[in-house]
Amino acid sequence: MLANYTSYFENARLAGRKSIDPATINRVLSDLALEAVAQTDHILKENKKDLDRMDADDPKYDRLKLTAARIEDIAKEINSIVKLDSPLGHILSQKTQPNGLAISKISVPLGVVGVIYEARPNVTFDVFSLCFKTGNVCILKGGSDADHSNRAIIALIHQVLLKHGIDVNIATLLPPEREATDALLNAIGYVDVLIPRGSQGLINHVRANSKVPVIETGAGIVHTYFDTSADVDKGSAIIFNAKTRRVSVCNALDCLIIHRDRLPDLPKLTERLADTQTALFADERSYNAIEGIYPKNLLQLAKPEHFGTEFLSMKMAIKTVDSFEEALDHIANYSSKHSEAIISEDADHIEDFLTRVDAAAVYVNASTAFTDGAQFGLGAEIGISTQKLHARGPMGLQELTSYKWIVRGKGQIRA
Repeated sequence: MLANYTSYFENARLAGRKSIDPATINRVLSDLALEAVAQTDHILKENKKDLDRMDADDPKYDRLKLTAARIEDIAKEINSIVKLDSPLGHILSQKTQPNGLAISKISVPLGVVGVIYEARPNVTFDVFSLCFKTGNVCILKGGSDADHSNRAIIALIHQVLLKHGIDVNIATLLPPEREATDALLNAIGYVDVLIPRGSQGLINHVRANSKVPVIETGAGIVHTYFDTSADVDKGSAIIFNAKTRRVSVCNALDCLIIHRDRLPDLPKLTERLADTQTALFADERSYNAIEGIYPKNLLQLAKPEHFGTEFLSMKMAIKTVDSFEEALDHIANYSSKHSEAIISEDADHIEDFLTRVDAAAVYVNASTAFTDGAQFGLGAEIGISTQKLHARGPMGLQELTSYKWIVRGKGQIRA
């Protein structure tokens, strides 16, 4: 099976051996941003072909959908990457040993980066832009749901590369069939690192079956804890934004945890959610606090499976706790270690939360919607890593580099 895709992998590996100067890289990216906007109508036409094949109620539909405004935002992110300094060639450390060897540690590209993703065509732009800026080659494996969109975008990228005389194999889009995924998982010697972006099922499959090193970008099972000292107005705005700003993304709120002493404030904390038809799965105490106030058709008693679920839709669980410690326990039991938040005015609780909650991004009095490469000043992101090896949180330019040791001698030999 790997043999059917070997040419893709060999061409990508060869393309990565050619260096491109930073000025050319920035010119290519600037042109790509311009062309993305210029070819909006064509991209949207191809995107509609994908959308027409998907149920509009599918949680992936919003992720798949491109609009003129979203393409404008993509172009802005590409331009923001242009403005960032290259992370390559930085001297991370240097020293001279007693024997006279001058040893330095410098930043270098990861090499050939494979990315497997589902119905998110914006990822095609993001991955190429970040990899290109960092001297990496990218091999993309998009899902069949977004194939028309991805094909249009990769054609646009290749058009810009050819204009600048650059080998198009530095950005390869594999065919959409499952066999291409299996080949990529087994591309030992061709691919240096594999990054899955998508559902927990996809991530689990890649982690379990890849023979290539994996950086895991996990699902977002996101909690916000409303503490005893929390400000109601702050809480109402944060909860509404975190849940409803864009429900199909991994930083959207899935479970509100509320201290029992603040249950009288729950009607205000949830009133705006009713306007967006957000379904609530509330435990018994929180259910009783909003029964008769929150729309009956949108309120249900929570079942065990509602906790620890990434909804990716207008749904949210509510858990009542008797103490700060119980809130921490609930998060520890159900978190995917993506983004977690506390709403509180208690300095001790805040510092304890920041210290003890194990997640890539931990928030105080702010919406988890900010877990995003652009919002963190990284230009864009290749994914949100929930693991602890190599990278954690939004992966921008720095996270797409490794390092190597440079050793300069004058004829030294080891005894």
